[in-house]
Amino acid sequence: MNDSSRPDTQDNMPNSPQDPIDHAQVAIKNGAKDAATDVPGWERSVLEKLAFAALEEQRAARRFRLITRISWLVLIVLLVGIGFGLGNSSKSTITPHTALVEIKGEIASGTEASAELVVSSVRSAFEDHGSQAIVLLINSPGGSPVQAGIINDEIRRLKAKHNKPVYAVVEEAAASAAYYIAVSADKIYVDKASIVGSIGVLMDGFGFTGLMDKLGIERRLMTAGENKGFLDPFSPQTEKQRVFAQAMLDQIHQQFISVVKAGRGKRLKETPEMFSGLFWSGQQAVELGLADQFGNLDYVAREVVKAEEVVDYTRRDNVAERLVKRFGAAIGEGAVKALRTLPSFR
Repeated sequence: MNDSSRPDTQDNMPNSPQDPIDHAQVAIKNGAKDAATDVPGWERSVLEKLAFAALEEQRAARRFRLITRISWLVLIVLLVGIGFGLGNSSKSTITPHTALVEIKGEIASGTEASAELVVSSVRSAFEDHGSQAIVLLINSPGGSPVQAGIINDEIRRLKAKHNKPVYAVVEEAAASAAYYIAVSADKIYVDKASIVGSIGVLMDGFGFTGLMDKLGIERRLMTAGENKGFLDPFSPQTEKQRVFAQAMLDQIHQQFISVVKAGRGKRLKETPEMFSGLFWSGQQAVELGLADQFGNLDYVAREVVKAEEVVDYTRRDNVAERLVKRFGAAIGEGAVKALRTLPSFR
């Protein structure tokens, strides 16, 4: 038998898992009619499938990101709605009770002892028909005279309108702006070790001009207005500027003194140091007429107001409100950065 008649056992052998044969090679060896067309078509088909698969994967990823963002947005909106509902829910009870408003921490805009929150709390307490009296529970080292003045004015207005008594109860401290608020009350109760007073005004800062001279540093500050930069710590302060600032502080100090005298009246036993910015213990404050007597919240509710049930009207920033404020602050920060190089009215 010649070689030409010998069967091609390799070509006729069926494909086995151990010896895979490429489809394109089979088509060429067998001389199939569509060998010229099957191989290019197969490659194109695979490429098309890969392209469509990649495109579909990108679309799925975009859909997932969109759904995730929408879900977070819906969740935030729900939290804001629930938070504002809880934060603004009105407290009202017919049962006679003592209305409590806490004033704690620094008295300043944006804090829990800001005029915005305290005034809103006090107003709700006065307007409730069940409240027999309002107790200001104070524990603060002071803060802004403007915020304290707004709170003091509103408390006196509401007292006249609703004809309800107001009592201040001092825990650790009612100093400076906190005492400014306390004198709006009909009576002030303290602990014998409380810190009371500090009737004064201050404006603080630093001056680095001498240090800059030693280091050879030059301050380049451009202003329009002779005194625009007089509080700049890197620029020298003139005597004229110092006198101007002192006059302003003295004026605010006199406003503070007038409020204290109007609130305490003849109970004050004035001394030369009373309005000097010094502070006293609760025991000394009672002796000087800066406070009336010793007592805490429970004592005032039980023995003075005669309504032992205490209802807290203190309004505080909830989570939703903080989120909204931070969101607004983030937007504002971008605007500030964009305007930072422009002239300023600061």
